[in-house]
Amino acid sequence: MSRIPEVPAAVEIGKTVSVTDTVTENNTARALGSGSLDVFATPAMAALMEHAARECLSAALTDGQTSVGARINVAHTAASPVGAEITATAAITGIDGRKVEFDVSAADGAGEVGKGTHTRYIVDAEKFMTKASGRR
Repeated sequence: MSRIPEVPAAVEIGKTVSVTDTVTENNTARALGSGSLDVFATPAMAALMEHAARECLSAALTDGQTSVGARINVAHTAASPVGAEITATAAITGIDGRKVEFDVSAADGAGEVGKGTHTRYIVDAEKFMTKASGRR
């Protein structure tokens, strides 16, 4: 696998990071509009998984670099009620140029609630924002 200069050597396959959040009335399916019940919303789960992946890369990035999510494919396999603590984990499974692939999962105290894959790209933040601003 080749690396391009923009990808720090500290970004390594196998690195894993977990982040935790609590289900509140603000991140339920009802609150986010993705459903009508007061359980952890699928969009909130996906965002927590992306957060874990971002954290997995953040310490390795150099000044001016950031990572952006490009693809997420997840299955939400169990419901978590308000008050449940959710832990999302991201593990680097592949690196191809600026593209970094992850396996992601989420669990509450009773076990797995979701799993899938996520792709992020390491970018120069200023160049990325300049390009994005040009889309007006």
